[in-house]
Amino acid sequence: MSDEAVRAFLQQFNNDAEAAIGAIRSVALPASSSGTKPAATTPVILEAHDLVKSYKVGRQQVQALQNVSLQIHQGEFVAITGTSGSGKSTLLQLLGGLDKPTSGTITVNGHELADMKDRQLARFRSQTIGFVFQFFYLQPFLSVQRNLEVPGMFARTKRAERLARTRELASAVGIGERLAHLPKELSGGQIQRAAIARALMNKPQILLADEPTGNLDSKNGHIIIDMFEKIRNEFGTTIVLVTHDYAAAQRADRTIALKDGQVV
Repeated sequence: MSDEAVRAFLQQFNNDAEAAIGAIRSVALPASSSGTKPAATTPVILEAHDLVKSYKVGRQQVQALQNVSLQIHQGEFVAITGTSGSGKSTLLQLLGGLDKPTSGTITVNGHELADMKDRQLARFRSQTIGFVFQFFYLQPFLSVQRNLEVPGMFARTKRAERLARTRELASAVGIGERLAHLPKELSGGQIQRAAIARALMNKPQILLADEPTGNLDSKNGHIIIDMFEKIRNEFGTTIVLVTHDYAAAQRADRTIALKDGQVV
């Protein structure tokens, strides 16, 4: 598929990579760390203050988050845990600017998300935040290489630079020999590695991962967490992992637990 054809498809989402992935997502849905842990004195890169998120379901008002406040430091690997319905994924979407809180503030790298217009927010996300979802959302009709290139296309990165970056990332996550394949020709673990590589295309400072091991067996899940540690240690990327997997959470620097929409 040509660059022009890919761009024509992506323009359906107003050149917002995360909106595209989020749209696909909405259709698709019916031990200690070995790395060096950052000191508590490293700068705060992600902060939430008194977050409230409410939804109206029929005549009932559902409060998904209640006065959630947290700080995450640059270079940290943080796990957000809790049972189903505790508000984990809602919180992650708010932190990444994919949704807006009912009240409260979110500051990312010194920028308050509420102060940004939609176009500014989309650009900021593209440059600052990478997203990894439980359901991988690779485009089935694009090769692995093309899938990895998508965020770079939105960022208007030159093709030669995109190609060099995809080769670098594919090699880093162990799928360097699979770039010409379609997603259906990869295993589940390989597809998730490709999704992680895609999230790193624009060199984000923060990587947000929502249950990235949820559809994998224990062996591949362990490999994915190893990869997150490698990314944090080699690139200094701040990682926030939503998980119900106790073993995966234990690998993080620290854990933030949610219950009924509140930090406990």
